[in-house]
Amino acid sequence: MQDLSWWKDAVVYEVYPRSFQDSNGDGIGDLNGIRERLDYLVDLGIDTVWISPIYPSPMADFGYDVADYCGINSIFGTMQDFDRLLEEVHKRGLRMILDFVPNHTSDQHPWFLESRSSRDNPKRDWYLWRDQPNNWLSHFGGSAWEFDQKTQQYYLHEFLKEQPDLNWRNPAVKTAMFDALRFWLRKGVDGFRVDVMWLMIKDDQFRDNPPNPGYHLGQGSKERLLPIYDADRPEIHGLVAEMRGVLEEFGDRVLIGEIYLPVQQLMSYYGKDLTGANLPFNFQLLQCPWNAPDVAQVIADYHDALPDGAWPNWVLGNHDKPRIASRVGAHQARNAAMLLFTLPGTLTMYYGEELGMCDVKIAPEDVQDPAEKNQPGIGMGRDPERTPMPWDGSPLAGFTTGKPWLPLGPEHDQCNVEALRKDATSIYALYRKLLRLRRKHPALANGTLADVKAEGHVLRFLRGSGDKALLIVMNLGHEPVRTDVDAGSIVVSTGMDRDGERVSGSTDLKSGEGLMIESR
Repeated sequence: MQDLSWWKDAVVYEVYPRSFQDSNGDGIGDLNGIRERLDYLVDLGIDTVWISPIYPSPMADFGYDVADYCGINSIFGTMQDFDRLLEEVHKRGLRMILDFVPNHTSDQHPWFLESRSSRDNPKRDWYLWRDQPNNWLSHFGGSAWEFDQKTQQYYLHEFLKEQPDLNWRNPAVKTAMFDALRFWLRKGVDGFRVDVMWLMIKDDQFRDNPPNPGYHLGQGSKERLLPIYDADRPEIHGLVAEMRGVLEEFGDRVLIGEIYLPVQQLMSYYGKDLTGANLPFNFQLLQCPWNAPDVAQVIADYHDALPDGAWPNWVLGNHDKPRIASRVGAHQARNAAMLLFTLPGTLTMYYGEELGMCDVKIAPEDVQDPAEKNQPGIGMGRDPERTPMPWDGSPLAGFTTGKPWLPLGPEHDQCNVEALRKDATSIYALYRKLLRLRRKHPALANGTLADVKAEGHVLRFLRGSGDKALLIVMNLGHEPVRTDVDAGSIVVSTGMDRDGERVSGSTDLKSGEGLMIESR
């Protein structure tokens, strides 16, 4: 394999810490729980652990409302626990990425408590205050402005009112936040996933957003307006480049940006001369319809749009979107895995996808997510994809000895690590094999991608390196099909039941079946 930065051929595994493993019986996952399960991740075959926010927080948005950027929330453990976890991660040859939440703080952060204490407080300009609100809307429903009775002004919050937005045009804010990055980098953290990177800078004139002509009932209220002036502002790219510069002070670290934008706008976050984010997260697979023509178009459009020298990446799941097995169906979840692990670049998967975990229906009385509480019944809630990891078939799934913070899935007695590890044809076995094949075949990590096309319900493409080629064919339809193939040997099938079979000319694909075929 050619010499690559470590993150270029990495498979990133997102751990939602509340739901991975509880070590103290309070029903909430924690740092020691993650440490106890590191050997599972090594055996699975991933390279990098990305941990969602673990900072001190009132938990209005489950850690995305940060009250101290240089601490550990006692729910998850202590700084000593973190240091031990990081040491054990590195001891196993893995890397660790932390979530960084720069757009907003908690309203309980000392900076905001000072800012709202008076209009002439030195930290007043650390946040965005106005005498009158404009029409900007919160992602969680309603106005993005909250009136402060004490100082008789409005402050901006793109999310909850408990999450006031920082003023990144203030140099003092940049200095403080960059120092927070350095705090973790000095500890040895290998990089950051930056939350809502595209929202960090707002229009300096606070102009109203125009109406969205495509809005329809049933969408979140945020969709009523086009986010022209409170998102993706031109100045953001200079800021991202500065942030990248902070990481480069510490050598080979990685800066990943959470960015939900169309492909052409997404590409701008690589920055001028690739000085922006190393990896602007590519969420195209999370958003496109699951059929061969649309998926083929997404792959082709993304790769055609990449700037010269930019490194691709693909994401299959995360803590904000429905689980892939729920979105495309359990019968297609194996194809989704094969697709992810046969595409070039850095790959990101979400905990439990290797088990085929599905979204869990959450009863109204069990809802935790403020997005669902604020706009109930329209699909805004994210609790269903955040439920605890099932480790075994016991009543509490080996996750906790207490009451889980969210309910376990109804099928956890069958869909769990212990059970699936024993099944040589399980989706877990497929994930494990695909991860090993990605290490074995240079063509998969950094080889060429060619001939991406849809033939009816069949998605097909070639990965190549040297004189070897891997043909990927997947039936994304609901009926069996026959498809043309080159002469070769099946390296892996999604059913784990055709490995080693010789094919030539054509072969049959069951509904939801995919094949990786090696030829010269």
